[in-house]
Amino acid sequence: MIGVVIVDDHAILRAGIRSRLEREADIAVLGEAATANQAIERCAALTPEVILLDLLLPRRAGSEAIPELLRWSPRSRVLILSSQAAPSWVRRALTAGASGYLPKRASDRELTEAIRRVASGERYVEPSLGAGLVVDDSQSALESLSERERDVLHLLALGYTNQEIAARLFISVRTVDTHRAHIMLKLALETRAELVMFSLAHGVIGP
Repeated sequence: MIGVVIVDDHAILRAGIRSRLEREADIAVLGEAATANQAIERCAALTPEVILLDLLLPRRAGSEAIPELLRWSPRSRVLILSSQAAPSWVRRALTAGASGYLPKRASDRELTEAIRRVASGERYVEPSLGAGLVVDDSQSALESLSERERDVLHLLALGYTNQEIAARLFISVRTVDTHRAHIMLKLALETRAELVMFSLAHGVIGP
């Protein structure tokens, strides 16, 4: 039996998903949560096989809660069910520790298949979203950056401070701050860890 906790701030949507999943002989809905903090509490107590998680939650984004969810419920695997379909959202969730990603437009069959595959230890990304990740390759991802922004990205990924980057590139620290802000915005990154992961994935730095 695959135990599932549904995390979404829309009660009607949770009820619809619960009703659909309860028709499956091998899936049991163990509980629900409307916020990330509620989800952490529920999953720590219930230890489901699969956490069905929305990303747009009040007060705290679902992607931010993934590491904590997995820390409190280490046997669980996270399957994202979100209306956000941009490659940057998918990449961010997978980098945070999600095992799968499904758009809310997915069919009932796709939802149950994804739950079973994730529960069995596989990684699952809905095919059209997976294709978007492939198309969004290193060249297209980096081409939005200016040459100087790429220089700053490279040094940031290597661990240099803003002051050290300013000295190396003969620019002011304020200019480095500006470049860094533009890089994070253009690449849809939020933390330095995400920046390093992006740089490794796209060949900006080596492993």
